[in-house]
Amino acid sequence: MPALWIAHVHVTDADAYGAYAKLAGPAIAAHGGAFIARGGAFVTLEGNTASDGTEKSRHVVARFPSVEAAETCYHSDAYQEALSHARNASERDLIIVEINE
Repeated sequence: MPALWIAHVHVTDADAYGAYAKLAGPAIAAHGGAFIARGGAFVTLEGNTASDGTEKSRHVVARFPSVEAAETCYHSDAYQEALSHARNASERDLIIVEINE
């Protein structure tokens, strides 16, 4: 079954996070992932605050062929290289959710 990779992000260092985004896109695509949403307008109805009390204002949704494909992407060398740029440049929540079609 397909799955969604859903990230809620508070960027603390835009330059470093930009390096992450540049590398993450190809890593996600290499594992069958396709972006549905990146940034854009949003409405927060509950929760979603970072440790400094600001709103996590960047939201990303990618569709993968399966939960396993999304997990494999996350643990891949290419994605981990990308993630090394995001770790000190953002606060993130990332989940993978199976789609019940």
